[in-house]
Amino acid sequence: MFSALSRRTSFVLILLLIAGAAQVCWAHAILKECTPAANSTVKGPDLAINLRFNVRIDGTRSRLHLVAADGTSSALTITGQATPDTLQSQAKGLRPGVYMLVWTVLASDGHMSKGEIPFTVN
Repeated sequence: MFSALSRRTSFVLILLLIAGAAQVCWAHAILKECTPAANSTVKGPDLAINLRFNVRIDGTRSRLHLVAADGTSSALTITGQATPDTLQSQAKGLRPGVYMLVWTVLASDGHMSKGEIPFTVN
């Protein structure tokens, strides 16, 4: 059977594999909550935007864009970070229609993540 050294070596290797898998799992920022919510209908013309992620993000290197149904895109200014894992912004003067909030964030581990949040303004 296995010697004590083989069992210890196997145990250490298993721990290293688990640690490596955990690091891969946390390699990117994942959006946990957002306002507006994905596929929601909100009241315009002005809209507060709040995003919360699973890790701390770099607000100075992160970007938000609002894309209208006609394809026009406008950059949104990130107005703050209430906590290190959040971003806040404002969209003003929105007309009724379908929009896509496109986010690109830099996580604390140096990985860039991006995503889209579709919503409708009535």
